Amino acid sequence: MPAARADALVADQSEHPGEKIAVVAAGGLPWRVTRGALEVLLIHRPRYDDWSWPKGKLDDGETVPECGAREIFEEIGLTAGLGIPLPSIHYRVASGLKVVHYWAVNAQNAKVKQDGKEVDSLLWCSPERAAELLSNPSDRAPLAALVAAFEDDALDTWPLVIVRHAKAKPRASWTKGEGDRTLAASGLRQAQAVRRLLAVWGPERIVSSPWKRCISTIAPYVKATKAKVKLVDALTEHSHERKPQKTAAAIEAVFDKGVPAAVCVHRPTLPTILEQVSRHMKAPLAQSLPARDPYLAPGEVLVLHVRKDSRSRVVAVEQYRPFDD
Repeated sequence: MPAARADALVADQSEHPGEKIAVVAAGGLPWRVTRGALEVLLIHRPRYDDWSWPKGKLDDGETVPECGAREIFEEIGLTAGLGIPLPSIHYRVASGLKVVHYWAVNAQNAKVKQDGKEVDSLLWCSPERAAELLSNPSDRAPLAALVAAFEDDALDTWPLVIVRHAKAKPRASWTKGEGDRTLAASGLRQAQAVRRLLAVWGPERIVSSPWKRCISTIAPYVKATKAKVKLVDALTEHSHERKPQKTAAAIEAVFDKGVPAAVCVHRPTLPTILEQVSRHMKAPLAQSLPARDPYLAPGEVLVLHVRKDSRSRVVAVEQYRPFDD
């Protein structure tokens, strides 16, 4: 499977150039491995009498990944974090052109059940059987990508989320220590949006600069989830200015742990951090990383999907801005 990058609300629209999107939806392809063979989960919807993937429309104020995770939970009760992004599909509905964004979802050892309303039956089956049963032919495109990733050992991944801290009070008007500079009112709202977005991937470990604006950015998520937090001086602006190699080493240590994680950092540290994570990618994917200052906007996140092996190879990248004030 080729390395992939996905941006919020961006999908391959080559068959519908320039056409306005009327409906945005998101969902996932649940998968598991049984006796070495890949299986996928189809849902049956009685309203349409069709076989498809768990999915649904975007709610107001939601990001696309939040929609995907919510719909998967509502339709089949699965709370697993989203995995690698898969090809989005387009098709026409009564109101116009519809786009559905899809992710792989690891359902190994998970319990799933139909909601009894929108979904009345579930079927675990081989990808070949799924391709035969899918009612919408375009739903086979994400399935083909899922199979290719499985065959390339790039399907079973863990997420590493790089978070730029939320909007802080202006540096020029701050008279106290730089490490004590707090979030602006809009930054506090951004922190809540970051909490909701991080929940999509469920990082169980948070690594952060100990400066107040970083701590305040990840605090809502930590409070909601009890994730473990590690404060690392090497991620501060001052430490990075003196010894950027220590900042790079701090990021490498997160790769070494190999568990779902989020890292909250400052804008001046991003060039070093992005250079370090690029070492875990093939060149085409590394070229898709943010390359210009400010790299990430306040509160914006970069999601790296890391293959579960000793090489910690990044196989997909996503970038989302959950809140802009």
